[in-house]
Amino acid sequence: MNSNIYLFSVLLFSSLFSLNAHAEKKQIYTIGIVPQFEIRHIRKIWNPIIKEIEKNTGYKLKLIGSPTIPDFEREFNTGRFDFAYMNPYHILLARDSQGYIPLIRDNGRKLHGILVVRQDSGINSVKDLNGEKIAFPAPNALGASLLMRANLTNDYKVKFKPIYVKTHSSVYLNVIVKQTSAGGGVQKTLNQQRDNIKGALKILHRTPEVAPHPLAVHPRVPVEVREQIKNTFLSLGKNAIGRSLLAKIPMKKVGEASMADYTPLKKFNLEKFYVK
Repeated sequence: MNSNIYLFSVLLFSSLFSLNAHAEKKQIYTIGIVPQFEIRHIRKIWNPIIKEIEKNTGYKLKLIGSPTIPDFEREFNTGRFDFAYMNPYHILLARDSQGYIPLIRDNGRKLHGILVVRQDSGINSVKDLNGEKIAFPAPNALGASLLMRANLTNDYKVKFKPIYVKTHSSVYLNVIVKQTSAGGGVQKTLNQQRDNIKGALKILHRTPEVAPHPLAVHPRVPVEVREQIKNTFLSLGKNAIGRSLLAKIPMKKVGEASMADYTPLKKFNLEKFYVK
């Protein structure tokens, strides 16, 4: 009789353990993406990657679209996202506010901001922009705005009027239609514009380089889950199909990330230019 009770207990425990493991696999984890583009374009880039992650881990990921960069900042600062692809300065803020941990980043390139003007503008020097209007996607977009504004102000002593237009694409259009004399962006968003847009612009200036955007995880996510997600991203970088998907982010050479990659940002004193 005792042996039967023991066997029943073992089977019951095994069943419960199996159900719990299955439930954990079916849990939905949220992922936020910094809105450098409008949400349809972001989904076009990220949905195929998310499908690969889900297929290889068994976990479900739900992409949360933020209309603007300030909305995205509010959301990671309140811990809404389990995973978040954010700019390098964001990870410093997210670590302080919620304890986010960087998992992966592009180890094949560095991030820098670019300042563009019209090809026919006659502007040939950063100094020529003194007193002019300059378009930026948002106050806290790192390369396109935060680092660029600090660079122009601290290093070049240029005084300008910032105009915030929500997206990188809007920055380039504002410059083309002469609403502003220049605009801040990054190389990848300029590369993804139509040929007629790219052809009408020239790069006037580049900021110093920093480590690129990390994919970070909230500390509430179990270690086993975050490790599987990280390792799946790393595995995608080892085959042609995976590399082609990651290249659209763009992430040319996926590798592990750590907070040590981003602490050098502190030397730029960006908190003076960050808008809460």
